[in-house]
Amino acid sequence: MPATWQNPPMPDTKAWAFEESLQPREDEVAFDLAQALDAVVLLRSEIPEDAFTGGILGTERVGYGVVIREDGLVLTIGYLITEAESIWLTTNAGVVVAGHALAYDQATGFGLVQPLGELRAPMLERGSSAAVVAGDDVFVIGHGGRGHALKARVIAKREFAGYWEYMIDDALFTAPAHPQWGGAALLDAKGLLIGIGSLLLQEAVGEESEQGNMFVPIDLLEPILDDLLAHGRSAHAPRPWLGMYTQYVDERLIVGGLAPGSPAERAGVQAGDLVLGVAGERTTSLADFLRKVWRMGDPGVEIPLMLARQGDVLRLNVQSADRGDFLKKPRLH
Repeated sequence: MPATWQNPPMPDTKAWAFEESLQPREDEVAFDLAQALDAVVLLRSEIPEDAFTGGILGTERVGYGVVIREDGLVLTIGYLITEAESIWLTTNAGVVVAGHALAYDQATGFGLVQPLGELRAPMLERGSSAAVVAGDDVFVIGHGGRGHALKARVIAKREFAGYWEYMIDDALFTAPAHPQWGGAALLDAKGLLIGIGSLLLQEAVGEESEQGNMFVPIDLLEPILDDLLAHGRSAHAPRPWLGMYTQYVDERLIVGGLAPGSPAERAGVQAGDLVLGVAGERTTSLADFLRKVWRMGDPGVEIPLMLARQGDVLRLNVQSADRGDFLKKPRLH
């Protein structure tokens, strides 16, 4: 099953819990488990009906966030707060506070939320995802206490490319899967934050496959955090965006869909087209395709695509754009 970019199921803190054997216990961890549990908050956001991402991600999104500073700053996965007009944060103690979407970094997928009141929740110290290797024991923490915390292991650490024109190096893949992954905290054996939950997917483990989660490594936050806090985005120039939902299936790159009004749709790209190359160079994978597009220049640059459609080879020039220009901006409170 391919990676699914979707809003996780709505958490219900009373309806379920992991089996006791899957939950971490205070007497078997080397950190303050209660504090770590309380640092993860429930995040609910409402998105306008006419939002660009509303049809893909829904207009009511629910997931988690992690308090990473003493002032209550919350780190989450960005798709939960993209185009949000209202955000509510709930702690394990039952404190409910409105939040403001402070920043969303499209390159990493991280989002930042500033509480508009006092959360009175502890913060989680950040560790280093670079120090983690496959086979390490880790913990996946959701909101709602120990019943929503999961003992897991790192099953892979590698590049990840997503069909929504997204790619990161050294993504962390864990198993077993946490069913409510969006914005969940990934902790190392010392209880330090090393990743933020992004996806549910099937990951190969030897000759078998296992359902697990993909986490965005925390090390990607440090170089951009100051810029996100000051300007709402990183200092890096945005990447050229096509609006093509391209997937690698059976060793072929296939356009699975198109964002409405996107540069690719306007240029005549159609769902079902095979992507053969960029600027005269053949593409070998989704990651290779994205790299070839991104190295062409800044948003607005023309991207020459070679496509196959019903046996014919087509050459289309797509006038790329800045994805951020299609999104509603956060309200100022």
